[in-house]
Amino acid sequence: MDPFIIILIGIGVVLFCIIVLRLHAFISLLLAAFITGLLTPSDMIYDFAISQGMGEQAANNMANLVVGKRLASAFGNTAGRIGILIAFASIIGTSLMKSGGAERIVRGLFRLFGKENSSLAFLTGSFTLAIPVFFDTVFYLMIPLVKSISVRNPGKFSLYLMAVAGAGVMAHSLIPPTPGPLFVAQELGIDLGAMMMGGLVVGIITTLTGYAYAVWANRKWDLPLRDTPDISIEELKSLSNKEEHELPGIWISILPILLPVLLITGNTFLKMFMGSNIAPDAFGAQILAIFSIIGDPNVALGISACIALYLLWFRIKDLTVFKKYITESLMSAGMIILITSAGGAFGQMLQQTGIGLRIEGLAANYQMAILPLAFIITALVRTAQGSATVAMVTSIGVVSGFITTGLSFHPVYIALVIGCGSKIFAWMNDSGFWIVSKMSGMTEKETVRHFSFLLTVMAISGLITVMVLAQLFPFV
Repeated sequence: MDPFIIILIGIGVVLFCIIVLRLHAFISLLLAAFITGLLTPSDMIYDFAISQGMGEQAANNMANLVVGKRLASAFGNTAGRIGILIAFASIIGTSLMKSGGAERIVRGLFRLFGKENSSLAFLTGSFTLAIPVFFDTVFYLMIPLVKSISVRNPGKFSLYLMAVAGAGVMAHSLIPPTPGPLFVAQELGIDLGAMMMGGLVVGIITTLTGYAYAVWANRKWDLPLRDTPDISIEELKSLSNKEEHELPGIWISILPILLPVLLITGNTFLKMFMGSNIAPDAFGAQILAIFSIIGDPNVALGISACIALYLLWFRIKDLTVFKKYITESLMSAGMIILITSAGGAFGQMLQQTGIGLRIEGLAANYQMAILPLAFIITALVRTAQGSATVAMVTSIGVVSGFITTGLSFHPVYIALVIGCGSKIFAWMNDSGFWIVSKMSGMTEKETVRHFSFLLTVMAISGLITVMVLAQLFPFV
């Protein structure tokens, strides 16, 4: 069976279960993943495994696994990647909001930027943080602040939310050292400095375009601030009415947000600039070894969660209430982990159909202009299977085959247009879609409007920007 047919069936199952039958997202995604896996023949799975660099024996083993085990493995891969992060992030968010720490940070932001510039503060903050740190982590850390500030102005909740999501996503896809742009730059032999500068320019333009869409969407569609398992609107309002002296200090409040960013950033840049050029017995090697532990996202957020728990305990000093808050936060995290892991499993089962190879084969028959071609291939793979990084890796594998002669522009433009294409229309086969949806309290339809459409606008504006820049400043 053709991979496109299998994918259409999988998509149809998800949409039918969620929209028509109104089943829970977890059940819908898991059922769609199971049916997709059931329809995928073993020879397709074998070809996919070989394309991923597996040996013949490992590929055969994977192809011969029963669908239940492949599904469980795909589910576990996603849960292993995001499960601990979501649990710690939920503890941090609950602790900051219940203790009044998030309220204290919001008041500090008002003083620094002014109330009318809050959305721009979120935009620049998320863009900057997402350069060295994964988007998921940035979103986890920012969502408590979005909720706390939105209780004062509920009409701008979607604007603040989209500012954080849009800026973080584009920085993550265009600027090294995050994996996607780093891999593409290395494959094309592009200097990392050139990739960073190009990513900053295109990232700023696309982010501003996304912000314009966010302003328009905020006026067109009402997105209410809802109660979520971690905190209710009434609790947020109660905290916003507290006097300054009733809230914790600014530094202890902001530390659970800044510390993981500093640790992860430090680890990333130390590896980039010192990793391969330092003697094993040098002092710098010891620093690198320490940061490789504490700079791991799971460990960094774990340290931050401990600080946030201390802040919460210091403010309430009631064991019963303290345990209640933590239990609620973990129950909320558990549901998000289940849904996002099911979404990730669905995406991985779609990948196993070999859709990337199928699109690669089609692209070889159409010698289109290289920049739009790279964008379209990346966008197709991204939409079909859900992973932005897989889409970028697939696209560069295809596009690099066309670069047989000298380009009329610098290859950094190819890397940038691939990064833009990987952002187009995130939907239900992407675990990030569910993270944004469930942590903000949006329905699936609202998430499409305020996240998927936002990313599509930014991706297309990125394509246009890169093509214009390549024409005006070819740098060859």
